[in-house]
Amino acid sequence: MNISKLFVLSLAFIFLNNVYAQKEEEEKAFGEQDWTSARPDGHAPIHVMGDHYHAKGELMFSYRFMPMFMEGNMRGDDAIDDQEVYEDYMVAPQEMQMNMHMLGIMYGVSDRITLMAMTNYISNSMDLTAMNGTDFTTENANLGDVSLTAMIKVLNENRQSFHANLGVSIPTGSVDERDDTPMMNDVVLGYPMQTGSGTFDPFAKITYLKQFEVFSLGAQAHFRTRIGENDENYTFGDSFQASTWVAHKISDNFSFSLSADYTSTEAIDGVNNNLIDMTNTMPLFDVGNTGRESILTGLGVNYYIANGSLKDLRIGIEYQLPVWQDVNGIQMEQTQVISGGIQYTLSL
Repeated sequence: MNISKLFVLSLAFIFLNNVYAQKEEEEKAFGEQDWTSARPDGHAPIHVMGDHYHAKGELMFSYRFMPMFMEGNMRGDDAIDDQEVYEDYMVAPQEMQMNMHMLGIMYGVSDRITLMAMTNYISNSMDLTAMNGTDFTTENANLGDVSLTAMIKVLNENRQSFHANLGVSIPTGSVDERDDTPMMNDVVLGYPMQTGSGTFDPFAKITYLKQFEVFSLGAQAHFRTRIGENDENYTFGDSFQASTWVAHKISDNFSFSLSADYTSTEAIDGVNNNLIDMTNTMPLFDVGNTGRESILTGLGVNYYIANGSLKDLRIGIEYQLPVWQDVNGIQMEQTQVISGGIQYTLSL
C-alpha cells in the first residue's frame, strides 16, 4: 500500500473541479453559496462513510444494513469450478452472505470539527461442499470493531467542500469465531468469517464535494493500515479505497446516484496458529488466498424530508455490482452488495 495513491486521487479531485469550471454561467445563476447537506443529494450514496460534516451543535444518528453476497470461486480474475479447487483443497466454498448492521453518531463540536463514532454487528453464513460430496454450512455472528473519527473541514465555498477524516478502528470484534464442521467440532473459522481485525487500525480519508443546481458530485480516498499483530499472530492487510459518485436532484425530496468504487486490500501477514495444520482443508484457511482488488458500480436513491416534524430525516438505498475482480490465490467471487440506511439530524 502506497500513500502516493492519496496524492494521485487529490490530483483527480482538482481535475474534476477544473472540468466543471466550464459551468460558470450556471454557477452565476445559482449564486456563490456554501455547499450544503440540506438537500436530497447533500449526502453521498449510503454505502459511503464520513462523506459530510456538521455545523456546531448538530447531532446525527444513523443506522445502516449492508448485506454482501458471494458465490463460486475465482483464481486471479477468472471464475473456476469446484474440481479446480479440489486439486489443492478438500472443501470448496459455494455461497456466502455477510450481513452488517451499523450504528453511528456524529456531533459537530464546532463549525470546523465533527466527531463520529460507529459500531457494527456482523453475521456470516457460508455453504460449502466437501470433495466427497458432503454439503454443510458454517455460521457465526458477533460484534465488529468500533471506529472513532474526527472530520476536519478544510474548505467550504462556491458550492464546493473539502474535508479530511482522521480515525482509528478499535479491536472490539472477534478473531476467534468458531463453528462445527463434518470433519471437526468447534473449529476456528476461516479468515473472511472473522468479525474483527484484532488490531488497532488507523485510517485517513479525504473527501471532495461539489454541488450544482440540480446535481452534485463527490470523490473520496480512504487509506487504512494496521498496527502490530492480533492475539492469533497475524495481521490483516492494509487497504485503499477510492470512491466517486454523481447524484441528480429530482425534486426537493428525491435524488438518485451513480457510483464507482475501487478497492485494493493487501494479503494477510502471518498465520493463525490454529489453522497451520489445516491449510489444505479449504481455501479460507490459507493466507495465500487473501488480498484482492475490485471495482464496483452502484445505483442509489435518497429520500430527504426538508420540512415538518421529521425535518432532516433521510433514507437511502443502493445496489452495487462488481464489474472487475482480481484475487490472490483462490477466493470467492463477490456478486452483489445492497446498502440501506436511515439518517436523522437535529440541532441541540
